[in-house]
Amino acid sequence: MARGKGFNIRKQPGFATLAVSCFAMLYLPILLLVIYSFNAGNSIAIWEGFSWRWYQSAWANEQVQEATVRSLIIALWASLIATTCAVLAALATTRSRKFKGQGAVFAMINQPLMVPEIVTAVALLIFFAMIKVATGYSGLLYLIIAHSAFCIPFAYLPIRARLQGMDLSLEQAAADLYATPFQVFRRVTLPQLWPGILAGAMLAFVISLDDVVITEFVKSAGQDTLPTYMLGQLRRVITPEINAISTVLIGVSVTMVIMFTLLSKMKTGPNNNT
Repeated sequence: MARGKGFNIRKQPGFATLAVSCFAMLYLPILLLVIYSFNAGNSIAIWEGFSWRWYQSAWANEQVQEATVRSLIIALWASLIATTCAVLAALATTRSRKFKGQGAVFAMINQPLMVPEIVTAVALLIFFAMIKVATGYSGLLYLIIAHSAFCIPFAYLPIRARLQGMDLSLEQAAADLYATPFQVFRRVTLPQLWPGILAGAMLAFVISLDDVVITEFVKSAGQDTLPTYMLGQLRRVITPEINAISTVLIGVSVTMVIMFTLLSKMKTGPNNNT
């Protein structure tokens, strides 16, 4: 008896048209943004010739320079803190016996993914406002902490996935040879885990660099990041300079996501752990 053919979505009527339409709606606006970032005129809708004018304008803009440096500082610290916490959390939830409440712990770690970002932003605003009143401090530390907390699940998921896909036999063999837990981690687990750690760190960096909602609620006066600076400019006047800045951010984000994907797929064999 002949087997029936499985359902193939690609062979359904109208699938190609629907797929092309979805991709067009997703990427056509981005493509237009990139094209008009090279517009010689002041309009974002009327093409007046090719020019690097707005990239040069953004490069020379002191406010853009300050916001960029601030964004990079926050993103670097946030990715470092979030990745460190994510590694510890991933080890605790994959390299230990199952315990009561493990599902609740997993849900708490991933809470920023499940709760609307604006809810997290309002909660952080209230919490940090109380601390600011009590201490008088209003520096960048609040933004670093807020971004770190928000980025933890983004770093945690690829690291946890990497740990779950690793062979436990090498770690068990090292433990049988009287290696301490730290020695097992440093000499066996970490060499296999580092692609996942780098992937998680890159993802956390991109999320922090692009964040608007939490930053807008938590930041103090004079602490604009690049995305919040762009938001402020859009409220005043729209010029192709915003397109140029957006194009650079897109380039950085796409590069980091590609590297994240490649690192997530990277495999390390037993020879890498000796």
